[in-house]
Amino acid sequence: MKYTALLKKSLVAALFAGLAQAASAAGPDAAQLERGKTLFTSAAVPACAICHTMADAGSSGSIGPDLDELKPNIEQVKKALREGVGAMPSFAATMKEDDMNAVAAYVVRATGAAK
Repeated sequence: MKYTALLKKSLVAALFAGLAQAASAAGPDAAQLERGKTLFTSAAVPACAICHTMADAGSSGSIGPDLDELKPNIEQVKKALREGVGAMPSFAATMKEDDMNAVAAYVVRATGAAK
């Protein structure tokens, strides 16, 4: 009896783990993308849209690269946010990891870049 209960508990745990992994593999959810867009356009300090051009954000900055042309992948965006690039400052001290992930997911989705 105890073995059967333990087996059922293990199967349920494996099922939930599989569902969580599938949801993660599906990509960012709408709330994360909206958060990323908000940070990109206005909430980050300085806002990404001040320097970068990206059609989805309605931005036409000329200091940083045109992200619609560059199409950075998620790791490139996160690295740039953490470390800074050229005139772009690092956001490591001012932006939480979840927010960096949201911006990266938004930029990748909005530019049609490879993940």
